[in-house]
Amino acid sequence: MQPPWQPRSGDVVVRRPRQSEIGPVHINAAPRSVPVRGPASPMLVVYGFLILTFIGTMLLWLPIAREEAGFAPILTAMFSATSAITVTGLVVVDTADYWTTFGHVVLLVLAFIGGLGFMTAAAFLLIIVGQRIGMQSQIAIREGLGVRQLGGLSSLIKRIVVLSVTIQLIGSVLLFLRFYVFGSLWDGISIGTALWQSAFLGVSAFNNAGLVILPSDHIPGASLEAFRSDEWVLGIIAGLIILGALGYLAIFEIITIRSLRRFSLETKIVLTGSIALLVMGTTFIYVLERNNDETIGTLSAPNQIGDAFFNATIARTAGFSIDDFGKHEDTTNVVFELLMFIGGASASTAGGIKLNTVALIVIATVATVRGRRNLSAFNRDIPQELARRALIIGALALLTVVAFLIVLMMVEDRPLSDLQFEIFSAIGTVGVSTGITPLLGDGGKIVVATAMFVGRFGPLTLALLMAGREVPVGYRYATERIRIG
Repeated sequence: MQPPWQPRSGDVVVRRPRQSEIGPVHINAAPRSVPVRGPASPMLVVYGFLILTFIGTMLLWLPIAREEAGFAPILTAMFSATSAITVTGLVVVDTADYWTTFGHVVLLVLAFIGGLGFMTAAAFLLIIVGQRIGMQSQIAIREGLGVRQLGGLSSLIKRIVVLSVTIQLIGSVLLFLRFYVFGSLWDGISIGTALWQSAFLGVSAFNNAGLVILPSDHIPGASLEAFRSDEWVLGIIAGLIILGALGYLAIFEIITIRSLRRFSLETKIVLTGSIALLVMGTTFIYVLERNNDETIGTLSAPNQIGDAFFNATIARTAGFSIDDFGKHEDTTNVVFELLMFIGGASASTAGGIKLNTVALIVIATVATVRGRRNLSAFNRDIPQELARRALIIGALALLTVVAFLIVLMMVEDRPLSDLQFEIFSAIGTVGVSTGITPLLGDGGKIVVATAMFVGRFGPLTLALLMAGREVPVGYRYATERIRIG
């Protein structure tokens, strides 16, 4: 028998493992997703705002919140609280004269939280008191803010709150200078009243709430009609509305990066889309209304353009008004409905299905028409999955508008154009109206209040749910084509 081979001195021995020792290693890693049930799910946003709406309703229902004696009608309190928390601005009573200072404070707090966002506000409170934010909650907050990283989320939330408060303070100070220092809101106004009016209007404008508490005995006209020729006031408010509709992340990049080429793709799309909508909205409104003597027909050309620009600004989601929408041309209101449906940027104080969503739909449409497989913008590719989600959100939003319009037509016997405008305004959380909101019956108030709530939190919740339900499928069916068109 031959002895086994032994290495000699100086030989290099390379040992190879046996086949049984080098088998594949299987690792099962479940994808991280946001749960759709439980306290850390995206539905937490809806639950939180439902609770806040209930609290606001109860506070406004109390006699201390109402100028007249006794409790406020529960539907009036519910509608007003919903309008404030959804930063819409539709009202069934005169906000200035119906509610007391206590009621105004409740509405202002609701509007501030609604504009900031429940998850952001709740997380900020937890950070202040030193509580730890759980991983699942961090994922939900990250998806809601539209950021990628989890690290540094607490710092980002702090910066968002500080930025929001700072912008609102600056806007309020500028309005105070106009209302008290370099002018007077009305003769004999006290410094405290001027400060309160400035703060309320500044917070309402940045959060796109559209609420005003200007007393009718001093300031005639609805909403901001008294400031129609005041470039200072309208300019400040328009600036606050635009900043609120841009979103916090876009503002951060504008402040810190200051270079258009280095902006993220989302910021480039938001800025480009916002400018395009403002220009197109101003142009359409000016062309359609310049000969309408009941709106801007009697104004000078510069004032007509300024009026059209302000209307194009508020149409993005702020419920202020400087003229009567009931006297607009029907075509003008259709343009408004389109702008209200689009809204502002994601993770902003604006409503609508969001500018980012519409931009993705447009990009996907153009790519499909041109026969391109890849979606791209500003020399960056965009995942197909995002475009699919955008199309789903857009389609469901349209179906939601139609459904609410049908229900409102069933409970309200009013012209279709007025009801349609009301629903678009509620779903888009804009807050402008042709004047039928105070005339709604109990059924109409419930329908419109529900539309405001769904319009504010529906698109975000749907996007979070779709992002959290990505389930990998290990098989595919046979492909079969169907005809379209």
